[in-house]
Amino acid sequence: MRYAVLIDADNVAAKYTKYILDEVSNYGVVTYKRVYGDWTRPNLAGWKGMALDNAITPVQQYSYTSGKNSTDSAMIIDAMDILYSNNADGFCIVSSDSDFTRLAIRLRESGMYVIGMGEQKTPKPFSTACNAFKYLEILAEEELQSSDDTEKVELKTLESAIIRIIAESANLQEEINIGELGSRLQSRYPDFDVRNYGYSKFSQFLKDFDSLSFRQVGSSILVSQKSDKTDLRMIEEVLASIVRSNGTKGYNLGELKKQLCTKLPDFSVKTYGYSKFSRFVENLPGFRIKNNTVTIFEK
Repeated sequence: MRYAVLIDADNVAAKYTKYILDEVSNYGVVTYKRVYGDWTRPNLAGWKGMALDNAITPVQQYSYTSGKNSTDSAMIIDAMDILYSNNADGFCIVSSDSDFTRLAIRLRESGMYVIGMGEQKTPKPFSTACNAFKYLEILAEEELQSSDDTEKVELKTLESAIIRIIAESANLQEEINIGELGSRLQSRYPDFDVRNYGYSKFSQFLKDFDSLSFRQVGSSILVSQKSDKTDLRMIEEVLASIVRSNGTKGYNLGELKKQLCTKLPDFSVKTYGYSKFSRFVENLPGFRIKNNTVTIFEK
């Protein structure tokens, strides 16, 4: 079906343009796109650029009398001209003004399918006179929700890619330097930019993924996938708690392992790429082993 879209710029904000055109495209092909107003008035400045960007023809209608809306009559005249031209199968009348009620009824009487669009303040007579009426605020909310859903899908795709990169490129400890991770992700998705998702740093972006763990080694950040069995951060906290329970004396390495396995039965150093418990502990930040005794040094 062919639709004529006629917009009352005096009663509709320019910010809704995209939502209007997208919604009408669900019904058919837009053959007429016109927006009506007095373009000498500064309050319509926003519509000028929007009309240009969307190939909408601006129709000048001067306000001959103060306080009177002459835009309505211009739209009505054009609507009837288009009706009699037989070049449209339906109309989309965009306004929050009840003055278009009679126009909607007349077009329907002539066999036209009439879509009305306006803000939620639109009087009931106009909305019920149309075959279908769409509230612009609702269309905008649906678009934003759709954008949110799309972003969630994109983030899930990126998360899967990050996990694959870690699996393919990580060291024996199944960790990868955050800089290398960023470079590999960029090579797979050249248009990737954390700013598209509201972040200024790659590290901040990554830390919103619950599936990832982070370890600071000097000035470097190492990234790994969280273990399905035991979270490394939890292990560090449990070990620190056990060692501190013995004051400043430290804790015997063998006893520490026994205590840890009692509290976390699924723990295994092999999960983290080690064959010895001592090597695992030595590589945890803040832990030191001397004479088979584990102590914690505060940074």
